[in-house]
Amino acid sequence: MVHRAYNFYAGPATLPLPALEKAQEELLDYNGTGMSIMELSHRSKWFDEVMNGAQDLVRELLGLGKEYHVMFLQGGASQQFALVPMNINTHGKIPDILHTGTWTKKAITEANILGGCNIVASSEDEGFRYIPTDYRINPDASYFHCCSNNTINGTQIEDFPDTGDVPLVSDMSSDFMCRELDYSKFGIIFAGAQKNIGPAGTTIVVIRDDLVGLHGVDVPTMFRYLTHIEKRSMFNTPPSFAVYMCKLCLEHLRDMGGIPAIEKKNRDKAKLLYDLIDGSGGFYKGHARKDSRSLMNVTFNLRTKELEDKCAAEALALGLVGLKGHRSVGGMRASIYNAMPREGVEFLVEFLERFQKESE
Repeated sequence: MVHRAYNFYAGPATLPLPALEKAQEELLDYNGTGMSIMELSHRSKWFDEVMNGAQDLVRELLGLGKEYHVMFLQGGASQQFALVPMNINTHGKIPDILHTGTWTKKAITEANILGGCNIVASSEDEGFRYIPTDYRINPDASYFHCCSNNTINGTQIEDFPDTGDVPLVSDMSSDFMCRELDYSKFGIIFAGAQKNIGPAGTTIVVIRDDLVGLHGVDVPTMFRYLTHIEKRSMFNTPPSFAVYMCKLCLEHLRDMGGIPAIEKKNRDKAKLLYDLIDGSGGFYKGHARKDSRSLMNVTFNLRTKELEDKCAAEALALGLVGLKGHRSVGGMRASIYNAMPREGVEFLVEFLERFQKESE
């Protein structure tokens, strides 16, 4: 049996082993075609089944009806920072943006290039260690943009605002399908697949029907959501292997009980790690404020950078991979996405407990 490390990188992240094994089994001969999925024409009936199945699974797992369109696009979630304002062009109105870190900063940059935006609140005053909750949404905003989970700082929105008639848009790249939400509250959800639901190479965009076709006349064809909806994400050759892998991961999530089941597992894993941090007497210090902690990205510091480097190196030698924090904030980070098994978090907690005893 192949030895598998425990992958705590922020992305690309660990994938469900059953999905990987299924892909391995079908790699040379997909569904009796005598061809790999990577060799199939995207115009074939076989790939039609893959794309349609993946789109249907997204709606099923989110509890959404046919009034929501599902696209598998290329360009990463970062491209959506520009595509969203391009596609919600509402007669000179500008979006409201909740600024909570690196990813909303990128959204602000693109919105300003394309006409401007209004920052309703920011947590920059504390290094983006928390999620602001005291703000007012402009009823005339073109949409309200937020990032549901911040991989770098380890913060997550617990309660989404009631935006009224203003479309709610969320970048869910690092916590898509990690917990139960009323997904019908959202006008647009986008998420890079490489955290929770597949490999790098595709981005899922979910958009409500009333927001389709609002692009300006100067938006190029390739950048219009309507183009990709009408062509079922196959206006050009799609990232076929990435879509196929997403379908396998989504099937695995469905078969294990869907989002309610995975949320229970995710909360259990996060509690194990946060309890260790909070019970360490300050040896490990959580980066995010307790009221804003992420279920997916647990960020923390040790007393010195030298101690953090030593901890990460010793962990790596044991097969605990990717524990260094993002270069912009330092410290350490354990990303415990949907496919991270509880055993991996248990092993990490045991190591951190032992490291503390040996270092004090």
